[in-house]
Amino acid sequence: MLFNSLIFPVFFVVVYAAYLLVSRSYRAQNVLLLVASYVFYGWWDWRFCGLLLLSTVVDFAVARAMDRSDNEGRRRALLTLSVAVNLGVLGFFKYFDFFFESVEAGLQTLGLNPPDLALRIILPVGISFYTFQTMSYTIDVYRRKMGACSDIFAFGLYVAFFPQLVAGPIERASHLLPQMTRPRQIRSSDIDLGLWLVLWGMFKKVVIADNLAVVANDVFNNYPEHGGINIAIGALAFTGQIYCDFSGYSDIARGIARMMGFDIMLNFRLPYFALNPSDFWRRWHISLSSWLRDYLYIPLGGNKRGTLFTYRNLMITMLLGGLWHGAAWNFVVWGLFHGLLLIAYRPFTPNTGDASPDMSGMRWIRVLFQWAVMFFFTVIGWIIFRAESAQQIVGMIGSFGLGMNGDTLRLGTILVGYGTPLLVMQLVQHFTRDLAWPVALPALPRGVFYGGLLTAMAIWGAREPVEFIYFQF
Repeated sequence: MLFNSLIFPVFFVVVYAAYLLVSRSYRAQNVLLLVASYVFYGWWDWRFCGLLLLSTVVDFAVARAMDRSDNEGRRRALLTLSVAVNLGVLGFFKYFDFFFESVEAGLQTLGLNPPDLALRIILPVGISFYTFQTMSYTIDVYRRKMGACSDIFAFGLYVAFFPQLVAGPIERASHLLPQMTRPRQIRSSDIDLGLWLVLWGMFKKVVIADNLAVVANDVFNNYPEHGGINIAIGALAFTGQIYCDFSGYSDIARGIARMMGFDIMLNFRLPYFALNPSDFWRRWHISLSSWLRDYLYIPLGGNKRGTLFTYRNLMITMLLGGLWHGAAWNFVVWGLFHGLLLIAYRPFTPNTGDASPDMSGMRWIRVLFQWAVMFFFTVIGWIIFRAESAQQIVGMIGSFGLGMNGDTLRLGTILVGYGTPLLVMQLVQHFTRDLAWPVALPALPRGVFYGGLLTAMAIWGAREPVEFIYFQF
């Protein structure tokens, strides 16, 4: 079930009304939301619910057993079981075909004719998200950072919570699970913020992302026919598309959850204002980048064992982060690219980064230059991410230039027309340091502004629901 489908508003209104009716019992609310979450997830394919249930039962039981044991060997074995089950399921459904197809291609280059072992497996929606979410829970219980949950319905809801189930944010149990084991209070401020997040997220998706997709698809799918400025326009269009598509989903998820009394973590913080790679990853897909930091980079040793080990750990983390996105070599190359950026920038950005750089005097020129360079690298990265072959990556990047053709004006007009609202909003959010500044507006101008968003969605929004990009991951 898509947020931007016609059925979802009906689904949510029914669920929300029932949720409010049973507000005297948070346990009843949990059961209701758990059932609704499985209906929501099963809307794609009911068989996928079995994997969700398997992950829930295994990790609930493993965590409970770890919590009751003081034997370190037994606790480690239980954690290994949890990780093996979760990564085994994820690896089979997401990477089995990729592995054998890569081996087959390698053998064919040697002149061999291996059998086709690919199973053409259907990838369950959101499996990468909820797998990492449940793994973080068992790891935290093993590390004794939190106790095991004793309420199977609360834990099941933590795993399957429908607003963020399919494309995150990847919530930590220490943050979200306690909200599911106690009564929740819905305040007027929650409704106000939730409504803004849903409206702005939906606008970003159906108006900006889905219209920029027309330009991105045209250029990327027919890149030999384009060149010069058209390649830049297509790359910029995808840069806006993927941000508005993914952050739009996260905003809608946070907004829906907020209206039900849940606080879901911020997943995007104006990433295209980043001044260096570290700053970018503190702003883009925050739930994944922080997960990789806490459960991969730091356990590998982080930056504690010298420069070479730090670079090794950065590269391993980014390569696996790229592979997390999908079973294709372009995602691995994308991870490699960002790993190299982090390594190249590291000697010049030894601190944790400065979200508020000094703009006094003439320093703004340096800041503007830093931003422009990082934004350029980000766009190059998105070409790698979106491309379907090494030939396409080289062809598109090598075709950058000033040349134009008959499609340049049309493509550029769409890019400017749908990119300008995003640029204006992002600038206001940046300079006000408030991602939800419209919520503080007086009632009348706020109503006019919201009405404008709804009108724009009715006029320029995509007519057919388009699946969110990150559903494939």
